[in-house]
Amino acid sequence: MDDLLETLPNLHRLALAYAPGRVRRAWLALLALDARLAGVLRSSSEPMLAQIRLAWWRDMLAREAQDRPTGEPLMALIECWGEHASGLIALVDGWENLAEPETLDADAMRAFCQGRGAAAAALARLAGCPGAQQDAQAAGEGWALADLAARLTDPGERETAARLMRELEWSRIALPRALRPLAVLYGLARDAATKGKAADNPGSLLRAMRIGLLGR
Repeated sequence: MDDLLETLPNLHRLALAYAPGRVRRAWLALLALDARLAGVLRSSSEPMLAQIRLAWWRDMLAREAQDRPTGEPLMALIECWGEHASGLIALVDGWENLAEPETLDADAMRAFCQGRGAAAAALARLAGCPGAQQDAQAAGEGWALADLAARLTDPGERETAARLMRELEWSRIALPRALRPLAVLYGLARDAATKGKAADNPGSLLRAMRIGLLGR
C-alpha cells in the first residue's frame, strides 16, 4: 500500500488522510487507479496504445475477483471493492475520452468529469451511503473539472475548461464522513472556481485540513 500511496499527487494523498479506516483502502484503490490511468495517457505515444491499455483495465474490472490476475498490487487492492469494483469502469471510460481527440472539446471534458463522478458515486454505494450518490457524483465532477483545467496547456483547451468552470454551479455539498476525501478535493476545486485560488496554493493545506476535520 505504501508503494501505491507514493503514486498519488500530493493533494490526493492529503485528502486520503481524512478517510475513515473502514473505507481508506477503497479510497486508496480509487485514487491509485485514477493516477495509474493518468499515467497511461502520459506514457502512451499514440491514442491507440492508450486505448488498448485502458481496455485492459476495463476488462479486468468487469471480471469476477477470482478471474483477475494476481501479483499486481493495485489489482489486489481493488479486491476490497468487492461486487462494487465494476463501478470503477466509469473511471476508465472517463479517461478514455481524453485519449481520443487530438484537441479536447467540451464534450470530451464533460465525459471525463462524469466518469470520475460516477466512480465517486460507486464509492458512496460501497461505503453504505446510497443516499449520497447524487451529491458524490456532483462533487466528483467538480473535482475532475478543476483538476483537468489546472493541467491543460493548450490555450484553446484551457479556455474551454475555463468556460465549463464558469458554467458549473459550484454549490456547497455536504457529504457523509465516509466521503471526506471527496469533500476535501471538491472543496479545493470549488475555491479554485469561485475564488481563483489554485488547489495547490500555499493556503490549500490549511483549507484542506479544515475540510478534512469539519467536512466544510
